[in-house]
Amino acid sequence: MLVFRQLFDPQSSTYTYLLGDRESGEALLIDPVFEHVRRDAALLRELGLRPVATLDTHVHADHVTGAWLFKADSGSRIMVSEASMAENADRLLKHGDRVAFGTRYVEVRATPGHTSGCLTYVLDDQSVAFTGDSLLIRGCGRTDFQQGSPSRLYRSVQAQILSLPPACLLYPAHDYRGLTVTSVAEEKRFNPRLGGDVDEADFTGYMNNLGLPHPKLMDIAVPANLRCGQPDRTTPQAQAPSWAPLTCTFSGVWEIQPPALEECLTGAAASGIQVIDVREAAEFTGGLGHIRGARLLPLAQLAARITEIDADCPVVAVCRSGVRSAQATVLLQKSGVTQVANLAGGMLRWRAEALPVEQGAN
Repeated sequence: MLVFRQLFDPQSSTYTYLLGDRESGEALLIDPVFEHVRRDAALLRELGLRPVATLDTHVHADHVTGAWLFKADSGSRIMVSEASMAENADRLLKHGDRVAFGTRYVEVRATPGHTSGCLTYVLDDQSVAFTGDSLLIRGCGRTDFQQGSPSRLYRSVQAQILSLPPACLLYPAHDYRGLTVTSVAEEKRFNPRLGGDVDEADFTGYMNNLGLPHPKLMDIAVPANLRCGQPDRTTPQAQAPSWAPLTCTFSGVWEIQPPALEECLTGAAASGIQVIDVREAAEFTGGLGHIRGARLLPLAQLAARITEIDADCPVVAVCRSGVRSAQATVLLQKSGVTQVANLAGGMLRWRAEALPVEQGAN
């Protein structure tokens, strides 16, 4: 079974694509974004997948790839175009190569023109293709830097993308209008730059007169992406919380598992962790009971009583199932409590793990 997810970075309007093989658990990430590696890694964990490779469609000029961070975190291989001249890649891809994930694979098609190292990745059954900036929805990438060429792009798109089956779905690297997918048939008919009766001369004349300013992050993104996203010494790196063994969910909430919290509360760090129960009073003393040392601060009162929490000490929010406490962690973070985590599964999980409670039913 194929697993497919389309992820988005609103800052650069970049799409990241996850392709997974359910049987083997292997997955590919296409065009990962540096700032969203934690988010994407959380999704992979939740789906039971492991990334075997990251594939960039080209050397991006508007964001930094997450390829290097993914390799550092999970050992996934970095794959980019041989023509990109990028450093730190584990495999340099060329036209006709295949990249496998489990029983599936994507075929590599060279589609230069936006940059000299652009690639399009086509799923093995030709039902889906990931076109990078070579072909956008009703548009295409610019051709005025990084060895771009209007004539090369025109020929690339016509020969390698629009030659795919009409029903083949096309997923671009960017969209700035909220569009998510198109098809070969649609672009052949409706793309104002490359579809219909447009020929190479029409396209070249159009692209040579766009007059666009260079991307704002180009001076940062291009050098970083030529290193496959490896930070230099001046690049700040986000650190995972060290006060407890936490994991980040796909929704961006840090969580702690019940046994890990119990170990923290009974160990040397016990005095430094504040357990805040955000249920109602009747629940706090009801059948599920509460964790030893927990303080009751119902979610409805939390904002008004935020000063009762020591912002300098770690906080674990607790509720019945983990839903209200997840909301509480967001509220606490917005209020300046930076060291905060949610108890995964809440008191239901805590009791299922047979961990000690106070005032609960047997």
